[in-house]
Amino acid sequence: MIVCIAEKPSVARDIAHVIGANSSHEGYMEGNGYQVTWTFGHLCELKMPEDYTPMWKRWTLGSLPMIPPRFGIRLKNDDGVKKQFGIIKRLMLAADGIINCGDAGQEGELIQRWVMQLAAPTCPVQRLWISSMTDEAIREGFANLKEQSAYQQLYMAGLSRAVGDWLLGINATRLYSIKYGQPGHPLSIGRVQTPTLALIVNRQLEIENFKPEPYWVLSTVYRDTLFTATKGRYTSKEEGEQAFKTIEGKPFTVTDVQKKKGTEAPPRLFDLTSLQVECNKKFGFSAETTLNLIQSLYERKIATYPRVDTQFLPDDVFPKCPQIMNGLFKTSLAGQRPYADIVKTLGGKPLKKSKKVFDSSKVTDHHAIIPTGVPPTALSDMEQKVFDLIARRFIATFYPDCKFSTTTVLGDVDGVGFKVSGKEILEPGWRVVFEKGTEISETPENSEAPENPEKNTVERTLPTFEKGESGPHEPTLTEKQTTPPKPYTEASLLRAMETAGKLVENEELRAAMKENGIGRPSTRAAIIETLFKRRYIRKERKNLIATPTGLELISLIHEDLLKSPELTGIWEKKLRDIEHGRYDAHQFIDELKTQVNEIVLQVMRDTTNRRVTIE
Repeated sequence: MIVCIAEKPSVARDIAHVIGANSSHEGYMEGNGYQVTWTFGHLCELKMPEDYTPMWKRWTLGSLPMIPPRFGIRLKNDDGVKKQFGIIKRLMLAADGIINCGDAGQEGELIQRWVMQLAAPTCPVQRLWISSMTDEAIREGFANLKEQSAYQQLYMAGLSRAVGDWLLGINATRLYSIKYGQPGHPLSIGRVQTPTLALIVNRQLEIENFKPEPYWVLSTVYRDTLFTATKGRYTSKEEGEQAFKTIEGKPFTVTDVQKKKGTEAPPRLFDLTSLQVECNKKFGFSAETTLNLIQSLYERKIATYPRVDTQFLPDDVFPKCPQIMNGLFKTSLAGQRPYADIVKTLGGKPLKKSKKVFDSSKVTDHHAIIPTGVPPTALSDMEQKVFDLIARRFIATFYPDCKFSTTTVLGDVDGVGFKVSGKEILEPGWRVVFEKGTEISETPENSEAPENPEKNTVERTLPTFEKGESGPHEPTLTEKQTTPPKPYTEASLLRAMETAGKLVENEELRAAMKENGIGRPSTRAAIIETLFKRRYIRKERKNLIATPTGLELISLIHEDLLKSPELTGIWEKKLRDIEHGRYDAHQFIDELKTQVNEIVLQVMRDTTNRRVTIE
């Protein structure tokens, strides 16, 4: 008998249906030579301090740092968990072989490996690795099972992450709670949680300490068109007024008219972070809500695996795209077929294959999030919104580039230069896929780029100007003030976590920095929710605001290792390198042990009696 173990009952039922295990029993399905059972996510966890020695049960400074000689795992203390584990163990010990059908990612590997370690079967183990839950994908996966050993590095990365979080989280939480906390109110410190809080706190302090500075912008209206001085801003009123006097009453002359044609490629497909960002901007969904919605679409076979950090597809997906398009063509939502016309436009000719979309070298375990081609049914309003974003992005990738023309007009008044730019869409290309009001928002929200009139190319058609023409104009000198950076929203915080706090607008550069981001795409939503639960942050409209507790906690922490997004990003890079066999897991853990020792020593040396205010 072959035992298959999935991560949750609904996934197990789908797998059982495909492989013919249709007889239901308590805790498993059986048939056709298979028994299909399941976990409920994590059944096991790393042992707690008191499991290693009773001395570690009490929270005392003398017991720190707590570094077990060897880490162990235990079952969660839950009757339902214990009962299901008993069933799994019985099946595994009698099995001829086991197929690990856990979620195809680091966390899924860890969940199932720990269960197998506790159950201790001796039969061979294989791995099912699939990117969607369609019947076809499951059949294909069972036809191409891999040896469990092929995923050893993935497991080592997941194990290193869990052990690292234990070492830093448990030691630092106890250390700071005893030293600076209030009785009964522990101060939660985490390897990813604390640097994320530091991002929010540092932005808030920047805003609070910001001193606005006045500046002046010289502009003029010529032929109903607003031109702005090419010098940019004037830092003193006198300088601005002098320039104003220079041009007042003198004719405006067009010195140059430049026309440049350009193309704009379709927006990239979604990875989890970009989907969460888009849903937060458009619909106000939290990162956790979006993750739950896309997970639901995945489990219902409508979308591919969601916990991904790539926006590319492998080459072998291309032959399946016409079938996916056909499914979208037939899709009916709320009594309408929203994609029929835009898919029909592509019909009758081969789909285009762009290297900006299909590139196997940019895909490791999973590809970008796309529809599976299974027409959705009975979607909630929120699920429908998420599906619509994914479907339109997918369809748009096969449309031609948008063609536009940029016109830049330069002018001069007695030596003072002026400029205006306009952008005209010549052929919309992929833009027709996005209905009015559902335009893509690729530019990161809350961009802190300084106000720069030269940078703004408005999508508008300018009047026809001729080089050398001249005429009257109406100049104005406007006083403005520098503005502080904006508070983080969930959308902009997710982007900041992705780039370890660096403001990166260029999408390709941002993609290159993902390896050094804070946390994994699948865990970032949970980290933000943890900060809310701990009452370190709160929400004001869409803005994330640090509470007094959050502000005081970050001000207390002097160890950069605990709160630096960049250092945390380096740790994340090492974990990814462990996953790909480029870094040693034991070295990662040894480094963390040394760092935990240093943190404990540093805090112990603090002789102040500060205490954090608890909200």
